[in-house]
Formats: sequence, structure tokens, C-alpha cells
Amino acid sequence: MTNKKLHVALLFGGNSSEHDVSKRSAHNIYDAMDKDKYEVSLFMFTKDGVLLGNEASHRIFNGEPEEQVVAEALPKIDQHNPLAPLQALSEVKDIDLFYPVIHGNLGEDGTIQGLFKLLRKPYIGSNVLASAVSFDKDMTKRILTQAHVRNTEYVVITPENKDAMDYESVAAKIGRVMFLKPANQGSSVGIHKVSNAAEFDAGLADALQYDFKVLAEEAIDSPQEIEISILGNEKPRASKLGAVRVPQSDTFYDYNNKFVDASGVVFELPVILPDSLANEITQMGLDAYVALGLKGLARIDFLVSRDGVPYLSEPNTLPGFTNISLYPQLWEVSGIDYASLIDEIIDYGLAEFKRNETISFAFTELGSEHIGEKRYN
Repeated sequence: MTNKKLHVALLFGGNSSEHDVSKRSAHNIYDAMDKDKYEVSLFMFTKDGVLLGNEASHRIFNGEPEEQVVAEALPKIDQHNPLAPLQALSEVKDIDLFYPVIHGNLGEDGTIQGLFKLLRKPYIGSNVLASAVSFDKDMTKRILTQAHVRNTEYVVITPENKDAMDYESVAAKIGRVMFLKPANQGSSVGIHKVSNAAEFDAGLADALQYDFKVLAEEAIDSPQEIEISILGNEKPRASKLGAVRVPQSDTFYDYNNKFVDASGVVFELPVILPDSLANEITQMGLDAYVALGLKGLARIDFLVSRDGVPYLSEPNTLPGFTNISLYPQLWEVSGIDYASLIDEIIDYGLAEFKRNETISFAFTELGSEHIGEKRYN
């Protein structure tokens, strides 16, 4: 007698700039999943935020043009139903676990996690709160600072205070070379490295297109970006460290380097660092993971100054799984192959759901026999 396969819903796509990256990540995860263990259904969010069902999503996976499949699927959706964008969820009654591979907006900001919570279904990765605060760069840095995890100095610029935040006033606080970053965007979208007033004004205008909160962040003179993969729930563990070096013609590790053309990027997997520095970065990564309340998986990025001081750059709660993504590669060099890594991520999602099921949301006093009983004098 064979055990029942775990029915996994693999969700990908989305309406962020990382739509195509998500498709490539999901493809790799799907191909690596042990089909003797898992029955896998596919659900793709279109660039307009409509969820396509298993059949249409498989067609896109199999190489049919996305635009054509979407054009055929959308007329079948009841446009008068306010839940029409999620109509395909009617297919998931027997889903055992949701596996979101949606990078950026709606996938890493707590939105899709809230949906899974409403559905009372297990899912991989961090919960609503941890996802949301880890996606917001300002909130992330506030928590890291409170937890004594070193990160870069910054100021927050909004449409309301930007008139008082000119280049000279910001530079006086964080230095004349700085990065401008939308607080709630991923993959280097809207990010600019600036070193004068003209660049600052142009970069800020662009960044404010992507969020109403922009970070002006000090630039660390770092010859390489250090990355670490974290896996686990209450007792997370860390991979070996990896390093990324971009071409000298590029100012930082941008969207093109990460997902389009990595031909000029040098990866060291693992990277050899002094033991003291490697240990410090590893501990900072684990401390940040716990402080932010992350679960399941995350990739955490660091900058190391030329004098050997590490600064936590940012966490990524649903890291990429493309052919050039570092999260699975770092575990590969740490002794966990692709299929085993996916198994562990799924197991952690099931375990976290089971743990949360023990929490009571009803008022209880002095044991279950007193549930709802008021004891006032």
C-alpha cells in the first residue's frame, strides 16, 4: 500500500517586476520536486493579478505564449464577481500545502500569506507579519537596530518631507555617496547610486514612482556582496557563505546582474574569509532571521567594508531559484541537494502550520472547562 502523495499548489508569476523571474524559479522547483512524493498543481498570477488555474498554468509552463493563454483564460472569468481574480482557487479544495514562488510585491509583503491564513492551509516560508516587515526596508532596519544587528545608516524620504531633504542635508547625515531605494520594492527596482545633487534629484523622483517611502542609505565601499542562506523555523541553520563581485563598469549588483545577464558577475561559492569575519556574518544572519521572526527559508545579503566590517544589507524571504540564484547554490555547496532542499522547506511549512494550530484564539481561563466564562467580583 502506497502512502498518499502530498498535494502541493505551486504559485508563481505576480504583478511585480519579478514576474518572469518567478516563472523561472517555479520551473526549477517543479522540475526538482520528487513526483513520487508530491502531486503538484500550478497556479500562475498574471501581470494584472488574476490567478490562472492548473490547466492554463501548465500550458504556460510547457512553452505556450503567456499572452495567448491569458487572453483565452480571462474571458472565462466572471468580471462581476469581486473575487474573480481568485476564482481559480475553487480548484484547490484538496491542497495540502501552498508553495508560493512569487517574488516582490504581493508575494513577499505578507499579502499572499494572509490569503493562506484565511484558507487555513499550510504554506512554506514566513508569516504575514515577518514577510511584511522584512519587505519594508525601513521596518527591517528598525528591527535590526533594536536587535543590535549592524546595518547601514539611512534617512527616510517621503512626499511629505522631501522638500526638506535636499542632497546637502542628507549627505551631511550619511555621506556624499549614497543609495536611494524604494522601501517596498525588490530586486534593485528604482535603486540609484548618487554622489551629487543632480543625481540625487533625478534618482529620488524615479524612486518615488515605486513607493511613497524612499530610503537614502549610506554607501559602503565594498568590493563584494556576501550572501548566506538560512533554513529552518525555531532553530534555523546557515549555509556556507558566498560572494558576488560585479563588473567594474557596474555600480552595484542590479536587476540585470541578478536575473538577466550574469556573464560579467563573479561568484565564489563558497567564499573563503577569515574565520572571525565568516563567524560574525553567520551569527548576524541567524540573529536577524530570529529577530525578524522569519520561518522556513531566507537569503540574507551583506556588505563588507574594505576594513573588514560587515553590514547587513537586506533579507529576502522568498529567494530566487533560477539557474543563477544563490539560495539553492549555497545549500548545494553546503551539502544539501536541490530536491532535498525542497523537501526540507516543505517539511518546515507543515511543521509551522501544525505548531500554530495549537494556539487558541478563544478566551480561556484556568483550563478548557472555563472557556468563555467571565469571573468578575
